[in-house]
Amino acid sequence: MGVAYELSRQSMALIEAKDRDGWLALFAEDGFVEDPIGPSILDPEGKGHHGPEAIAAFYDTVIVSSEAITFHITDSYDCGVEVANVGEIHITMGGETGICRVVSTYRASPDGKLAALRAYWEVDKLVFE
Repeated sequence: MGVAYELSRQSMALIEAKDRDGWLALFAEDGFVEDPIGPSILDPEGKGHHGPEAIAAFYDTVIVSSEAITFHITDSYDCGVEVANVGEIHITMGGETGICRVVSTYRASPDGKLAALRAYWEVDKLVFE
C-alpha cells in the first residue's frame, strides 16, 4: 500500500483513540484539513484549516467535542501519494450517534507526512440513530 493509504489509516486510528498529539504529528508543517470541503458550520468561510495551529484548533473544537468517532471504510482507492476512502463516519455526541456517508482524500507530502486531508460529506445528510 502507498504512503497516503498508511497515513489515512493512522489518521483514522488516532482520531478513534482520541490521540491528539499523535494525530497532529502526522501533518506536514504546511498541511491542511478541509472537513467538510466548502463552507459549513465547522468552517463558515470554507477555506479549510491550514498549518499546525489551525489544525490543532480544528481538533480542539470539532474532534474533541464528540464522545466517540468511528470510521467504517468500505472502499479505498490507493494511488500512492494520494488515497480516497469511501464509507461512513459514526459520530457520538450527547448519547446519540450520527452517521454520515463520506469520501475522504489524503495526500502525502514528499517527506511522508500528511499534506492534505479533505472530506466530502454533507452536514444536512448527517442522520442520527
